[in-house]
Amino acid sequence: MKRVLITGAAGFLGSHLCDRFIDEGFHVIGMDNLITGDLKNIEHLFKLPQFEFYHHDVTKFVHVAGELDYILHFASPASPIDYLKIPIQTLKVGALGTHNLLGLAKEKGARILIASTSEIYGDPLVHPQTEEYYGNVNTIGPRGVYDEAKRFQESITMAYHRFHGLDTRIVRIFNTYGPRMRLNDGRVIPAFMGQALRGEDLTVFGDGSQTRSFCYVDDEIEGIYRLLMSDYTMPVNIGNPHEITIRDFAEEIIKLTGTDQKIVYKPLPKDDPMQRQPDITKAKEILGWEPKVGREEGMRKTFDYFKTLSKEELEKTEHRDFTSRNRK
Repeated sequence: MKRVLITGAAGFLGSHLCDRFIDEGFHVIGMDNLITGDLKNIEHLFKLPQFEFYHHDVTKFVHVAGELDYILHFASPASPIDYLKIPIQTLKVGALGTHNLLGLAKEKGARILIASTSEIYGDPLVHPQTEEYYGNVNTIGPRGVYDEAKRFQESITMAYHRFHGLDTRIVRIFNTYGPRMRLNDGRVIPAFMGQALRGEDLTVFGDGSQTRSFCYVDDEIEGIYRLLMSDYTMPVNIGNPHEITIRDFAEEIIKLTGTDQKIVYKPLPKDDPMQRQPDITKAKEILGWEPKVGREEGMRKTFDYFKTLSKEELEKTEHRDFTSRNRK
Protein backbone atom coordinates (compact mmCIF):
# COMPACT_ATOMS: atom_id res chain seq x y z
CA MET A 1 0.00 0.00 0.00
CA LYS A 2 1.49 3.33 -1.06
CA ARG A 3 1.69 6.05 1.60
CA VAL A 4 0.84 9.72 1.14
CA LEU A 5 1.22 12.67 3.52
CA ILE A 6 -1.39 15.41 3.12
CA THR A 7 -0.82 18.63 5.04
CA GLY A 8 -3.77 20.90 5.75
CA ALA A 9 -5.75 17.65 5.94
CA ALA A 10 -8.56 19.04 8.09
CA GLY A 11 -9.19 21.94 5.72
CA PHE A 12 -11.59 22.19 2.80
CA LEU A 13 -9.44 20.85 -0.03
CA GLY A 14 -7.20 18.79 2.23
CA SER A 15 -10.10 16.76 3.60
CA HIS A 16 -11.43 16.02 0.11
CA LEU A 17 -7.94 14.92 -0.93
CA CYS A 18 -7.83 12.54 2.04
CA ASP A 19 -11.10 11.00 0.83
CA ARG A 20 -9.80 10.65 -2.73
CA PHE A 21 -6.56 8.95 -1.75
CA ILE A 22 -8.36 6.58 0.61
CA ASP A 23 -10.66 5.67 -2.29
CA GLU A 24 -7.59 5.10 -4.50
CA GLY A 25 -6.22 2.54 -2.03
CA PHE A 26 -3.51 4.65 -0.34
CA HIS A 27 -2.48 4.76 3.30
CA VAL A 28 -3.14 8.40 4.16
CA ILE A 29 -1.30 10.41 6.81
CA GLY A 30 -3.17 13.64 7.48
CA MET A 31 -1.36 16.54 9.16
CA ASP A 32 -2.87 19.80 10.42
CA ASN A 33 -2.30 22.26 13.27
CA LEU A 34 -6.05 23.06 13.28
CA ILE A 35 -5.59 26.83 13.21
CA THR A 36 -8.09 27.04 10.37
CA GLY A 37 -8.85 23.36 9.79
CA ASP A 38 -11.66 21.46 11.52
CA LEU A 39 -11.51 17.83 12.64
CA LYS A 40 -15.18 17.34 11.73
CA ASN A 41 -14.06 17.38 8.06
CA ILE A 42 -12.09 14.16 8.55
CA GLU A 43 -13.67 12.51 11.59
CA HIS A 44 -15.33 9.95 9.32
CA LEU A 45 -11.84 8.68 8.44
CA PHE A 46 -10.59 8.07 11.99
CA LYS A 47 -12.10 4.58 12.16
CA LEU A 48 -10.15 3.46 9.08
CA PRO A 49 -6.89 1.54 9.57
CA GLN A 50 -5.45 3.15 6.42
CA PHE A 51 -5.77 6.66 7.89
CA GLU A 52 -3.77 8.34 10.63
CA PHE A 53 -3.68 11.93 11.83
CA TYR A 54 -0.81 14.05 13.11
CA HIS A 55 -1.68 17.25 14.99
CA HIS A 56 1.39 19.23 13.96
CA ASP A 57 2.50 22.63 12.65
CA VAL A 58 4.59 22.16 9.50
CA THR A 59 6.58 25.32 10.21
CA LYS A 60 8.27 23.16 12.85
CA PHE A 61 10.47 20.19 11.91
CA VAL A 62 8.37 17.50 10.23
CA HIS A 63 9.08 13.83 10.88
CA VAL A 64 7.04 10.91 9.54
CA ALA A 65 8.19 7.38 10.31
CA GLY A 66 8.50 4.87 7.51
CA GLU A 67 8.38 5.23 3.78
CA LEU A 68 6.51 7.97 1.91
CA ASP A 69 5.61 7.85 -1.76
CA TYR A 70 3.86 11.21 -2.09
CA ILE A 71 3.49 14.49 -0.21
CA LEU A 72 0.76 17.04 -0.91
CA HIS A 73 1.36 20.38 0.79
CA PHE A 74 -2.01 22.08 1.34
CA ALA A 75 -1.34 23.65 4.74
CA SER A 76 -2.05 27.38 4.57
CA PRO A 77 -4.70 29.88 5.54
CA ALA A 78 -6.65 30.49 2.32
CA SER A 79 -9.35 33.00 3.17
CA PRO A 80 -8.81 36.75 3.58
CA ILE A 81 -10.27 36.68 7.09
CA ASP A 82 -7.59 34.18 8.13
CA TYR A 83 -4.47 35.46 6.43
CA LEU A 84 -5.19 39.08 7.39
CA LYS A 85 -5.51 38.00 11.05
CA ILE A 86 -2.42 35.78 11.04
CA PRO A 87 -0.11 37.30 8.43
CA ILE A 88 3.13 36.01 10.00
CA GLN A 89 1.84 32.45 10.26
CA THR A 90 0.68 32.66 6.63
CA LEU A 91 4.15 33.68 5.48
CA LYS A 92 5.81 31.04 7.65
CA VAL A 93 3.72 28.14 6.37
CA GLY A 94 4.51 29.19 2.80
CA ALA A 95 8.24 29.58 3.49
CA LEU A 96 9.36 27.47 6.48
CA GLY A 97 6.59 24.90 6.05
CA THR A 98 7.38 24.38 2.39
CA HIS A 99 11.11 24.17 3.14
CA ASN A 100 10.50 21.50 5.79
CA LEU A 101 8.32 19.42 3.50
CA LEU A 102 10.69 19.67 0.56
CA GLY A 103 13.41 18.43 2.88
CA LEU A 104 11.19 15.55 3.98
CA ALA A 105 10.46 14.67 0.34
CA LYS A 106 14.19 14.68 -0.40
CA GLU A 107 14.90 12.43 2.59
CA LYS A 108 12.13 9.96 1.67
CA GLY A 109 12.59 10.07 -2.10
CA ALA A 110 8.93 11.10 -2.37
CA ARG A 111 7.16 13.04 -5.09
CA ILE A 112 5.77 16.30 -3.70
CA LEU A 113 2.93 18.45 -4.99
CA ILE A 114 2.75 22.06 -3.81
CA ALA A 115 -0.61 23.85 -3.66
CA SER A 116 -0.13 27.27 -5.19
CA THR A 117 -2.92 29.66 -6.12
CA SER A 118 -4.30 31.99 -8.75
CA GLU A 119 -3.43 34.78 -6.31
CA ILE A 120 0.16 34.62 -7.53
CA TYR A 121 -1.17 36.49 -10.58
CA GLY A 122 -2.34 39.38 -8.37
CA ASP A 123 -4.62 41.91 -10.09
CA PRO A 124 -3.79 40.58 -13.57
CA LEU A 125 -2.88 42.63 -16.61
CA VAL A 126 -3.30 39.52 -18.79
CA HIS A 127 -6.67 37.86 -19.29
CA PRO A 128 -7.29 34.97 -19.06
CA GLN A 129 -4.28 34.03 -16.98
CA THR A 130 -1.80 31.59 -18.50
CA GLU A 131 0.95 29.85 -16.56
CA GLU A 132 3.54 31.99 -18.38
CA TYR A 133 2.16 35.22 -16.88
CA TYR A 134 4.37 36.48 -14.04
CA GLY A 135 1.67 38.43 -12.22
CA ASN A 136 0.95 41.90 -10.86
CA VAL A 137 1.27 41.68 -7.08
CA ASN A 138 1.64 44.40 -4.45
CA THR A 139 4.35 42.89 -2.25
CA ILE A 140 3.72 45.28 0.66
CA GLY A 141 -0.08 45.39 0.51
CA PRO A 142 -2.27 43.53 3.03
CA ARG A 143 -2.84 40.62 0.63
CA GLY A 144 0.89 40.35 -0.04
CA VAL A 145 1.37 38.00 2.91
CA TYR A 146 -0.63 35.33 1.11
CA ASP A 147 0.35 36.15 -2.48
CA GLU A 148 4.07 36.33 -1.78
CA ALA A 149 4.04 33.25 0.46
CA LYS A 150 2.70 31.29 -2.50
CA ARG A 151 5.11 32.88 -4.98
CA PHE A 152 8.06 32.00 -2.71
CA GLN A 153 6.61 28.50 -2.36
CA GLU A 154 6.83 28.05 -6.12
CA SER A 155 10.38 29.44 -6.25
CA ILE A 156 11.82 27.20 -3.56
CA THR A 157 10.03 24.18 -5.04
CA MET A 158 11.60 24.78 -8.44
CA ALA A 159 14.98 25.34 -6.76
CA TYR A 160 14.74 21.91 -5.08
CA HIS A 161 13.66 20.42 -8.40
CA ARG A 162 16.59 21.90 -10.33
CA PHE A 163 19.33 21.68 -7.68
CA HIS A 164 18.45 18.42 -5.92
CA GLY A 165 16.55 16.72 -8.75
CA LEU A 166 13.48 16.45 -6.50
CA ASP A 167 10.33 15.11 -8.15
CA THR A 168 7.96 18.08 -7.78
CA ARG A 169 4.56 19.27 -9.03
CA ILE A 170 2.92 22.71 -8.68
CA VAL A 171 -0.83 23.27 -8.99
CA ARG A 172 -2.24 26.79 -9.28
CA ILE A 173 -5.70 26.56 -7.76
CA PHE A 174 -8.43 28.97 -8.84
CA ASN A 175 -11.62 29.70 -6.86
CA THR A 176 -12.99 26.37 -5.66
CA TYR A 177 -16.23 25.66 -3.80
CA GLY A 178 -18.28 22.82 -2.40
CA PRO A 179 -19.20 21.03 0.84
CA ARG A 180 -16.94 21.60 3.89
CA MET A 181 -16.21 25.22 3.07
CA ARG A 182 -16.32 27.29 6.25
CA LEU A 183 -19.31 29.56 6.49
CA ASN A 184 -18.42 33.26 6.85
CA ASP A 185 -14.74 32.74 6.07
CA GLY A 186 -14.60 35.83 3.86
CA ARG A 187 -14.80 34.07 0.50
CA VAL A 188 -17.56 34.89 -1.95
CA ILE A 189 -19.63 31.70 -2.02
CA PRO A 190 -19.92 30.91 1.72
CA ALA A 191 -20.41 34.63 2.43
CA PHE A 192 -23.31 34.91 -0.01
CA MET A 193 -24.91 31.62 1.02
CA GLY A 194 -24.59 32.40 4.72
CA GLN A 195 -26.26 35.79 4.21
CA ALA A 196 -29.03 34.20 2.15
CA LEU A 197 -29.73 31.52 4.77
CA ARG A 198 -29.88 34.16 7.51
CA GLY A 199 -32.20 36.35 5.45
CA GLU A 200 -29.63 39.15 5.16
CA ASP A 201 -28.92 41.30 2.12
CA LEU A 202 -25.97 40.11 0.02
CA THR A 203 -22.82 42.23 0.32
CA VAL A 204 -20.98 43.00 -2.90
CA PHE A 205 -17.67 44.87 -2.70
CA GLY A 206 -17.02 47.55 -5.30
CA ASP A 207 -19.57 47.83 -8.10
CA GLY A 208 -19.67 44.07 -8.64
CA SER A 209 -18.06 44.19 -12.06
CA GLN A 210 -15.02 42.19 -10.89
CA THR A 211 -15.04 38.60 -12.14
CA ARG A 212 -14.35 35.18 -10.69
CA SER A 213 -14.34 31.65 -12.12
CA PHE A 214 -15.69 29.00 -9.75
CA CYS A 215 -14.66 25.32 -9.89
CA TYR A 216 -16.57 22.61 -8.02
CA VAL A 217 -14.45 20.68 -5.55
CA ASP A 218 -14.82 17.27 -7.22
CA ASP A 219 -13.43 18.67 -10.47
CA GLU A 220 -10.58 20.42 -8.62
CA ILE A 221 -9.57 17.24 -6.78
CA GLU A 222 -9.59 15.28 -10.05
CA GLY A 223 -7.27 17.81 -11.68
CA ILE A 224 -4.90 17.79 -8.71
CA TYR A 225 -4.78 13.99 -8.68
CA ARG A 226 -4.05 13.83 -12.40
CA LEU A 227 -1.26 16.41 -12.07
CA LEU A 228 0.37 14.48 -9.22
CA MET A 229 0.36 11.30 -11.29
CA SER A 230 1.64 13.03 -14.44
CA ASP A 231 5.24 13.61 -15.52
CA TYR A 232 4.81 17.40 -15.83
CA THR A 233 6.91 19.48 -13.43
CA MET A 234 5.97 23.08 -14.28
CA PRO A 235 2.97 24.91 -12.76
CA VAL A 236 -0.49 24.05 -14.07
CA ASN A 237 -3.71 26.04 -13.69
CA ILE A 238 -6.60 23.96 -12.35
CA GLY A 239 -9.86 25.88 -12.35
CA ASN A 240 -13.08 26.51 -14.21
CA PRO A 241 -12.68 28.93 -17.14
CA HIS A 242 -16.34 30.04 -17.10
CA GLU A 243 -16.15 33.64 -15.83
CA ILE A 244 -18.93 35.57 -14.10
CA THR A 245 -19.17 39.01 -12.49
CA ILE A 246 -19.73 39.12 -8.74
CA ARG A 247 -22.89 41.16 -9.29
CA ASP A 248 -24.36 38.53 -11.62
CA PHE A 249 -23.26 35.79 -9.26
CA ALA A 250 -25.09 37.45 -6.37
CA GLU A 251 -28.24 37.44 -8.52
CA GLU A 252 -27.72 33.71 -9.15
CA ILE A 253 -27.49 33.05 -5.40
CA ILE A 254 -30.72 34.97 -4.74
CA LYS A 255 -32.44 32.91 -7.42
CA LEU A 256 -30.97 29.63 -6.13
CA THR A 257 -32.01 30.26 -2.53
CA GLY A 258 -35.48 31.48 -3.46
CA THR A 259 -35.15 34.52 -1.23
CA ASP A 260 -35.92 38.17 -1.85
CA GLN A 261 -32.75 39.77 -0.49
CA LYS A 262 -31.30 42.89 -2.00
CA ILE A 263 -27.69 43.47 -3.02
CA VAL A 264 -25.82 46.07 -0.98
CA TYR A 265 -22.52 47.57 -2.10
CA LYS A 266 -19.46 48.32 0.04
CA PRO A 267 -15.98 49.67 -0.81
CA LEU A 268 -13.63 47.29 -2.61
CA PRO A 269 -10.80 45.98 -0.38
CA LYS A 270 -7.27 47.07 -1.26
CA ASP A 271 -5.60 45.05 -4.07
CA ASP A 272 -8.69 42.89 -4.64
CA PRO A 273 -8.20 41.44 -8.16
CA MET A 274 -10.64 42.72 -10.78
CA GLN A 275 -10.43 39.68 -13.05
CA ARG A 276 -9.86 36.01 -12.44
CA GLN A 277 -10.14 33.44 -15.20
CA PRO A 278 -7.78 30.50 -15.80
CA ASP A 279 -6.41 29.48 -19.15
CA ILE A 280 -6.58 25.68 -18.80
CA THR A 281 -4.99 24.77 -22.14
CA LYS A 282 -2.12 22.95 -20.38
CA ALA A 283 -4.48 21.00 -18.14
CA LYS A 284 -6.47 19.89 -21.16
CA GLU A 285 -3.46 18.93 -23.27
CA ILE A 286 -1.20 17.42 -20.59
CA LEU A 287 -3.69 15.96 -18.12
CA GLY A 288 -6.74 15.42 -20.30
CA TRP A 289 -8.64 17.41 -17.66
CA GLU A 290 -11.38 19.98 -17.74
CA PRO A 291 -14.23 20.66 -15.30
CA LYS A 292 -17.39 18.59 -15.69
CA VAL A 293 -19.73 19.99 -13.01
CA GLY A 294 -21.75 23.02 -14.13
CA ARG A 295 -22.12 25.98 -11.79
CA GLU A 296 -25.88 25.44 -11.30
CA GLU A 297 -25.38 21.82 -10.23
CA GLY A 298 -22.38 22.59 -8.05
CA MET A 299 -24.05 25.53 -6.33
CA ARG A 300 -27.12 23.46 -5.55
CA LYS A 301 -24.96 20.76 -3.92
CA THR A 302 -23.08 23.39 -1.94
CA PHE A 303 -26.27 25.14 -0.83
CA ASP A 304 -27.75 21.80 0.25
CA TYR A 305 -24.65 21.28 2.41
CA PHE A 306 -24.94 24.70 4.06
CA LYS A 307 -28.64 24.07 4.77
CA THR A 308 -27.61 21.13 6.99
CA LEU A 309 -25.67 23.41 9.35
CA SER A 310 -27.16 24.18 12.74
CA LYS A 311 -28.82 27.47 13.56
CA GLU A 312 -25.88 28.31 15.82
CA GLU A 313 -23.39 27.71 13.01
CA LEU A 314 -25.40 29.87 10.62
CA GLU A 315 -25.81 32.77 13.04
CA LYS A 316 -22.34 32.97 14.50
CA THR A 317 -19.91 35.42 12.96
CA GLU A 318 -16.57 34.03 11.89
CA HIS A 319 -14.23 34.05 14.89
CA ARG A 320 -11.02 32.11 15.14
CA ASP A 321 -8.99 31.77 18.31
CA PHE A 322 -5.68 33.06 17.03
CA THR A 323 -3.62 32.93 20.22
CA SER A 324 -0.19 34.47 20.74
CA ARG A 325 1.25 31.01 20.11
CA ASN A 326 -0.07 31.22 16.56
CA ARG A 327 0.97 34.84 16.02
CA LYS A 328 4.71 34.20 16.36
